Parts: sequence; C-alpha cells; structure tokens
Amino acid sequence: MTTLEALEEKIETPVKKIISITGSEAVLEAMIAENVHTIFGYPGGAIMPIYDALYDYKDKLEHILVRHEQGGIHAAQGFARTSGKVGVVFATSGPGATNLVTGLADAMIDSTPLVAITGQVFAHLLGTDAFQETDVINITTPVTKWNYQVTDATEIPAVLAKAFYIARSGRPGPVLIDITKNAQIQKFDYEGYTSCHHIRSYRPKPIVRKEYITEAAKLINAAEKPFVIFGQGVILGRAENEFKAFIEKSGLPAAWTILGLSALPTDHPLNVGMLGMHGNYGPNVLTNECDVLIAVGMRFDDRVTGRLDKYAKQAKVIHLDIDPAEIDKNVKSTVPVWGDCKETLPLLTELLEKKDHSLWLQKFNEFTKKENELVIYDEMHPTKEEMSMAEVIDALNELTNGNAVIVTDVGQHQMIACRYAKFNESKSNVTSGGLGTMGFALPAAIGAKYGAPERTVIAIIGDGGFQMTLQELGTIMQFGAAVKILILNNQFLGMVRQWQELFNEKRYSFVDITSPDFVMVAKGYGIEGKSVNKRENLKAALKEMLDHDGAYLLEVMVGKENNVFPMVPQGCSVAEIRLS
Repeated sequence: MTTLEALEEKIETPVKKIISITGSEAVLEAMIAENVHTIFGYPGGAIMPIYDALYDYKDKLEHILVRHEQGGIHAAQGFARTSGKVGVVFATSGPGATNLVTGLADAMIDSTPLVAITGQVFAHLLGTDAFQETDVINITTPVTKWNYQVTDATEIPAVLAKAFYIARSGRPGPVLIDITKNAQIQKFDYEGYTSCHHIRSYRPKPIVRKEYITEAAKLINAAEKPFVIFGQGVILGRAENEFKAFIEKSGLPAAWTILGLSALPTDHPLNVGMLGMHGNYGPNVLTNECDVLIAVGMRFDDRVTGRLDKYAKQAKVIHLDIDPAEIDKNVKSTVPVWGDCKETLPLLTELLEKKDHSLWLQKFNEFTKKENELVIYDEMHPTKEEMSMAEVIDALNELTNGNAVIVTDVGQHQMIACRYAKFNESKSNVTSGGLGTMGFALPAAIGAKYGAPERTVIAIIGDGGFQMTLQELGTIMQFGAAVKILILNNQFLGMVRQWQELFNEKRYSFVDITSPDFVMVAKGYGIEGKSVNKRENLKAALKEMLDHDGAYLLEVMVGKENNVFPMVPQGCSVAEIRLS
C-alpha cells in the first residue's frame, strides 16, 4: 500500500466518538440500543444512581412504578409473553432483589425472556453484611439462565449486550445483572453499544441433524394413530404457521399443554383439546393408544404425563425441542429432533406424505362427545342457582369472540379458563405454568397490556390469588393500564379445597378464606367495578366491563364447592382420568 492509499484509508475510516458517561447512563443507553421502551421497577438506595439518570431519559424510556418488586417482575413477564420481546425490571439491593426471586423462578421454568437489573452496595462493602446487602448472585443462580455482578462501569455495555442475547436466544429465560453502587456512579470513556450475537461456548440452537428428520418422517408416514402434543416452544419459536402446515399436511390430531394454548386456534378441526391433570378426556386417554407420539416444544411435565411408568409405553416417541437437556429427561424418545422448531418443522413437513387420519380423529371426537354429555354441558348449563366458573368463561367467549388476551392466576379458575376460553390469535394465553404462582395474574396483566396495548386484556383471578398482589391496583391507578379484572369468587382456596374433598375426606383445613369488598377496594384506587351473584345479570355485567373505557373490576360470585373435572389423580396414569 502506498503512503497516499494509507492516508486515504485513514481519512475514510470513521472515528468512533468517545464520550464520558456514568455506569448508570450506560445502563440506560443499553436499554435504548436494545429497543426497550418499557421498564417496570421500584427504586431504592442501592439503585438510586440509575434512577437519578433515568430522570433525564423520561422522553426515551417509559418507567412503570409498581407497588412491589414481585409485581414488577410479573409485569415484565406479562409484557414479554404478549410482545415476544425481552421484559425488563429494575430493583434495589437486599429485599428488593430477593423480592424478584419468585418471578425469576417462574420465568425460568416457563422460558420467559427477562433482564433484571438490581442495585448492589458499594464493591468495598461486599461480604461485610452492609445495610441491604444480600448475595443475590448465589441466591438467584438456580433460577436464572445467567447472572453476573458488575463492579466496574467499563463492563456494563458488554455485559448488558450479553444479557439480552442470552435472555432471548435459544430457549429463552431470565438473566439478572447486579451492579454495585460505585459502578453506577463511576465515569468512563464510552465508545458506544455493540449488540451481542455470539458467545464462545454458548450454543443457543443445536445443530439440526437431517438424519433424525428423515427417521421421524418415516415413523409418521407409517403411523396409523399418530398424535401430536405441542407446547409453548411453538410460540417462543414463532412457528405457529409452520406448525399448522405440519399437522394439516397429514391430518394429525394435536393437543396442547396450558402454555401451548393459543399457538393453534382453539376451533381448528385438528385441535383436539388440552392435555394433563385437568385436560380433556380424549387427549389423555388416547395418549396411551397412539402408535406414534410427536412432542413439539414441550417438556413432558408431570402434570401432563401422570405416572411416567404408565405413559405412552406403546408409542414410538418423536421429540422436537430446542433444549437438548429436555430430550430423554422424562420420556425416552425413539427419535430426538434437536433444533428450533421454526427450522425443523418445515424440514419434517416436506418429507410427510399427505394422509387422511379421519377415522383416528373421529375417535377423539367420540371422547369429546362423551365429555360434553357427562361434564361440559352441566358445567355450562348448571341447574343449581349458583353460577359455575365454566358458564362465566362461556359467556365471556361470546363477547370477546376469542380475540382477547386472557391472563390467569393459579387455581380452579385457571384450569377452567384454560379448558374453556377460546383463542384465535397466538400469544393470547398468559399464565404461570410450571411454578404455579398465585398472585401472578394482576401484575402480569398490567405488563401484558403494555406488551399488546391495542388488545383487550382480561385478568381472570380467584379470590385467594387476587389478595396476594392486589396492591398493584395502585399501578393501574397511577398509569392508567386499561386492564379488565374478572374475579371468580368461590370464598375458598378452591383447588386445595377440591383435593381435600377428594383425597382428605373433606377435612377442609384452612381453605375457607374471607375477602374484603373487592368493588370498594377497587373504587379506593379509582377503578370502577361491580359484583354480580345472579345468572340473569352476568352477560350485561361482562359487557359493561368490556365496554368500559379504562380499567374495570368485576366480581362474580360462583359456587363454593364446585370441582374441576375431568381430573387425573396424582399418582395415576393419564388413561385413568376421572370424569366425576
């Protein structure tokens, strides 16, 4: 290269602009670079420098002040689940950080992408039991995909780039970054933010092995009774269209886990219902009759399988999953198909023969008919004066036409909503699946509304779970999240009571719960509401809730001792499902 060419190259090379900023500003610059618009959080002493910097970023970042850190992280989960983006939560050290643990565990088991930023005491105080110091790294290691403590501000841009990449890539999950106070206030020369797309030794997606795709296709093509069970992996992989094309090509009956619900429209002719403990009759019984079981993006949770030693022993199992650790963990696969289902499903579909399994599908329909006659009709049309949860959900379906986002808490109402709610669109069912966190729904619904502001978001909650996080009504009051809150009040901790009735000789031990006047409580937060206890008033009250401009709380008094059936008792095979 000549001296002139070297000079020209030097002139044409852009010079990086170096500015001096604090660690706190670097955190917020990372948020902007990662296209974060909404942050949920609660300030405190150890994270105060970040909040001070946030004061100057109010036109670029929206911060939602929750009423409890657990509410913040559940809101971030709800946001992630409806938007498909990474949810972000801020909290301070000590109790602020430990209050995130339940949400981290929930997000970890349900594969929800989150980045949690916690403040920490000054680095020189670490290990001294300083005020509001906890070892958040060791506390959260089991419930995060990755965590890291920053003690030097120069690390912040690269660490946060890594955090977002790890949270959203492969099988998503929560990441926690703990930043000491000295790192937040420290100034350093900032050269800009570079997104992360690769980390040595971290392979988010396993290599797709074409030979396994070929083996899987051969098994499906030869099957007389193929059965597909699908989970949230379809939604997380944004593979809804690929999944639909897969089952339609060979007419494969498909059933969902509760986290897979809404990946396929509920009225699709090949959608045969819900799996698991309170799932539909046909999918459970026929799991033990199919000859090829194709699992897509699900982890064979115990609530789905019942007794493993009696689960689908007659079937050849094809397991498609992005996480190799899930394959053969609970159920031994005949053919493991590693990889992102958005990539693997089209490869598999291409090799499938077009088939008609209408006789096999008819068997599912016969079980559905029996379940309708023995369970569902009575649930939808109760002869008792008291209302059933199922008829409330049925009336709601009529008004929403399956287009709402339904956020459920945990308990009987959750199982009823998952069984009976109708969905036309993906990312419409938000619930705490693996951890089963009571108190999840209200804050998650707030986050879900921010994640999908154009959609109707309805939180369906029991009277027990609502009282665990009802302080988040204050968040709704302050920020105006137009969440519709539907409390199904049976004056019991219903699911525990059902188990005590069936398995503990009706020894109702501490499940009879007294609640405040929920409508008055809501009005104290400036939220309109109503309570109904008569069937003839139900539809009008639901319509009023949905039509109301803004947040609204509707309490529906339902039967005290109604049970959720069908039910697979714990320790039983899925084929031993009880209809009553």
